[in-house]
This record gives sequence, C-alpha cells and structure tokens, in this order.
Amino acid sequence: MPIHLKNFIEVTRLTKPIGFLLLFWPSAWGLSVAHFFQKDLEIFVYYILLFFCGSILMRSAGCIVNDIIDEKIDKKVYRTKGRPIASGSLSKNLAWTYVVILCSFAFLILIQFNLLTIYLGMFSMIFAFTYPFMKRFTYWPQLFLGFTFNWGIIMAWVSITNEISFLPIALYIGAIFWTLGYDTIYGSQDVSDDEVIGVKSTAIKFKNNLTLFVGICYSISFVLICFVAMNLKINYFLIFLFLFMISLIYQLKILNIKKPDNCLKAFKVNNISGLFVFLTFYFLTI
Repeated sequence: MPIHLKNFIEVTRLTKPIGFLLLFWPSAWGLSVAHFFQKDLEIFVYYILLFFCGSILMRSAGCIVNDIIDEKIDKKVYRTKGRPIASGSLSKNLAWTYVVILCSFAFLILIQFNLLTIYLGMFSMIFAFTYPFMKRFTYWPQLFLGFTFNWGIIMAWVSITNEISFLPIALYIGAIFWTLGYDTIYGSQDVSDDEVIGVKSTAIKFKNNLTLFVGICYSISFVLICFVAMNLKINYFLIFLFLFMISLIYQLKILNIKKPDNCLKAFKVNNISGLFVFLTFYFLTI
C-alpha cells in the first residue's frame, strides 16, 4: 500500500468504523423520530445516506485535528505513539490539507439541507474543534464529546421538520449521557498513562467508582430514550429498547479498569447499542 494512502487510512481511523458509526447512530435516531411525524420514505432514505456520509467525513476530519493537537501527548501514550502524526510519518501540513478536503466534501453534503440545518451544522464546528483541548482543562472532556457527537439528533430533526421541539432535545440529552458513559469506558484504557502526563478525563475522576458512574450515565440515557419512544407509540417493537438495556448491562458487567481489553470490548458493544435504539425508533414509525 502506498505510504500516503496508508497514513491517510490510519490518521482517519477508517479501519475502525466504530467511531463514525457512533457519530451516525444519533443522527439516524433523530431522523427516525422526525419521520414519525412527517412520513416521507424517499426523503428519509436520502437523508440517512447524507448523514452517513457526513459522519464518515466529519469523524475522519475530527480524528486528524485531534491527532495534530495531541501530537506531543500521543507520543507519550503506548496505545497512540504509533499514529502517523505522532510517529512523524505524516506531516502536519499534509494533515491540515486532508482536513480541508474532508470538510469541503462535508460542506457539500450540508448544503443539501434546509437553511436552519445548515446553520446548526456550522455551529457544530465550535464543538468539533474545541473538544480536543478540553482534556487539558477539565475532567469532563467526555461531556463535550457528548455535545459534539450527538448534535446530529437536532440537525436530523430540523432537516425534516424545520423546527425545534422538546422530543429531539430530550433525545439529545439522553444521547449525551450515553456518550458520557461509553467514552468514559474508552478513556479508562489510558488512565495510567494519562495520570502521568497530566491529561484529565472522567475515567480518572471516577476511577474508584467507574462502574457506578457509567451505570448512572446509562440509566439516565435509558430513561430519556424510553420517554421519547413512549411519546411516539407503544407496541412490541419496544423489545429493541429492552435489548438496548441488556447491551448496557453487559458492558457494566465486563467493565474492569485493570483490564484494558475488557474496556475496549465494552466500548465496542455500543455500536450494537446504537443500532438497537435506531431499530426501536424506525419500527415505531412504520
């Protein structure tokens, strides 16, 4: 594989789809809830494809920006020291070029939506480009990731309804707690290195009560997601929410801060968790 292609794939984490899927699922939830009120299957499918492509592009750009900002930190962490920018195999100038290209394609997708959605998409850049700095100043960078990764719920709802409502806001808050939980699990892999470097995270702040903290986050998320679902319709498709709950409980069961492999395994389960919520909302709309 040519070195430039190899570096591009590695710096954008394209071989690790869990990242862009966790960005995509909330958008799909928002579209599904909006579809319940304005049933237009053609628009729904078209927008699903747009948000999916946008998730890949923006997550890829975000990974590059994160690696540029965290170059010195990544060099000191065993799990990240081999990344292209940290290892020196990819220059920052070329990395910024990749960011501009990816964001340009993402903007072409964004302008397919109504004006309010475009404004919301531009506003989300504040979250996307300030998040990498948060772990230097606060123990709550995972909370800021929650604001960022789940903004697609609001955008997706507005793209179809062209207005704001309490349901997508409730879903957005629920999704933030979901992200706060799973990214705390993800961050627990690097607690020992992060403490030496001086980087902050909820995994460090709550390391003595990690399972309890994640459990509280997941419980709040589950309650709010159930609230939204029951404001739509109550039928046997709520079984997917039960499966969502089981997936969260399973993560808590295997979570162990002393076993990084278990933490990564628990984190990856969230792709299935997000799928279960999507199936809940989608099937409630048909």
